[in-house]
Amino acid sequence: MRKNVLKRCVSLIAGCMILASSVLLTSCGSSDGERKSSNQIVVFNYGDYIDRDLIDKFEKETGIEVAYEEFLTPEAMYTKYKNGSVKYDLICCSDYMLDKMIKEGEVEKIDRSKMKNIDNIGKTYWELSKSFDPTLEYTVPYFWGTVGILYNTKMMDHVPDSWNDLWDKKYSNNIIMQNSVRDSFIPALIRNGSDINTTDEGELRRALEDLKNQKEIVQSYLVDEIRDDMANDQAAMGLIYSGEASLARDYNDALEYVVPKEGSDIWMDSFVIPKGGKNYDGAVKFLDFLCREDVAMTNFEYVYYSTPNEKVLEQIDDEEKEGNPAIFPDESVLKRCDIFSYLGKDTEELYNRLWKELKAY
Repeated sequence: MRKNVLKRCVSLIAGCMILASSVLLTSCGSSDGERKSSNQIVVFNYGDYIDRDLIDKFEKETGIEVAYEEFLTPEAMYTKYKNGSVKYDLICCSDYMLDKMIKEGEVEKIDRSKMKNIDNIGKTYWELSKSFDPTLEYTVPYFWGTVGILYNTKMMDHVPDSWNDLWDKKYSNNIIMQNSVRDSFIPALIRNGSDINTTDEGELRRALEDLKNQKEIVQSYLVDEIRDDMANDQAAMGLIYSGEASLARDYNDALEYVVPKEGSDIWMDSFVIPKGGKNYDGAVKFLDFLCREDVAMTNFEYVYYSTPNEKVLEQIDDEEKEGNPAIFPDESVLKRCDIFSYLGKDTEELYNRLWKELKAY
């Protein structure tokens, strides 16, 4: 199934170039937000999160130009978006940040009656979306997955099926954590019996103390580069997104992925149409294009994250599903996971202070 895996080999070998900047303009748009024409859409997405050939295909089919920008974290996206220098027509981001944007009135309702392919998105994924888009009027699911531990079987003497393993001093300087505040707090909160959506300052500070204690054995805090370092035997364990874990496993047979028994996060990345965009109809056409069966299959083969497109899932054989639990998790895994929610301005600011405290520790 991994027909397009070689397209991503360059990023694995060269490393994640988007670290040079938290936000990069990567196609025909201009950095000051000026549009080349009125028949253009400006799309903002995570790095390396679409098969670029599909952008060319969409442009040829519709005559609509696509200016494509990338970001590294949801927080970086939000800062750039709120800056207002670029008027985005479409933004893809994660559940809790979309929850925030919806609550702030920053997004438009999506007219699904204009989308011929919207029914390809399965009911399961609409249900998951209700946690951040209760009326299902503002988002269209793109990819989803879990957060877990990617580990190197050559460097470990057991399966790290508990978050406590990330605090095991036996693996000092062989543990990589996420350079992302909400994600890195997951294991610390859960191992202390707290909910990943807690707003209790005491629970968050207790988790911070755990992360401080852990820091002395952490090799580094990374994002996409975790997959590269793990694939190159640079660490024994890494806190990682399931899709990145699957990609790393393509290059290193010694790697395995596990969602700890205590539970974790189910993340859902979806598209929204932000307020202030200049081409609503073009944005809807692009969303409909991404939901089309052939397009969604091509994109799945490239990104290889869990897809919400049922037409794609119907084409995948049982052997592949059974052989890649990171991308096709068992229902029992999902039952012990939750989706992030936006926790409000006060808790968001508290998280930021705690994160700065951790990084400075």
